[in-house]
Amino acid sequence: MSIDARAARIRLILLDVDGVLTDGKVYLHGDGSETKRFDIKDGAAIVWAGRAGLTVGWLSARASAATAQRAAQLGVSLVRQGVASKLAAYEQMVREQGMSDAEVAYMGDDLLDLPVLARAGLAAAPADAAAAVRSHAAWVSAARGGEGAVRELIELVLQAQGRLEPLVAEFLVERSAP
Repeated sequence: MSIDARAARIRLILLDVDGVLTDGKVYLHGDGSETKRFDIKDGAAIVWAGRAGLTVGWLSARASAATAQRAAQLGVSLVRQGVASKLAAYEQMVREQGMSDAEVAYMGDDLLDLPVLARAGLAAAPADAAAAVRSHAAWVSAARGGEGAVRELIELVLQAQGRLEPLVAEFLVERSAP
């Protein structure tokens, strides 16, 4: 099945966090807090996906307050952090959403993501994902994790579903209104 055909079926976009939504770097501070860098363009696309009727969720083996804060800022309520098994968490999330694997796009960047990538209807990876992940992904972004890879995936899905151009048109109308 072509990438466009797979993307046209997507209703749920699930994303790994570290290495996909971020550049994979975690800055630990002396007080125990941490800092992560999220791409604003990825964030905007996540909001657009929601406006277009898609559900976006985050799935991370690592728990982080910064991840929870960014998810809240973007209105992403489907978040699982600190999971021992990404596959078990994925299965639960898909079941709770009442969807099938074919309706899910998943973007991951490392070996822990392989079981989920093998199940998702559209398996995706950022350009700098581990080689084994890229070889098992149906689609690989031109952008690196934390540098627009998520936006590329969301635009691919919206384009395949005929939702990207109407979204762009909405912004043009907003801009030209008196």
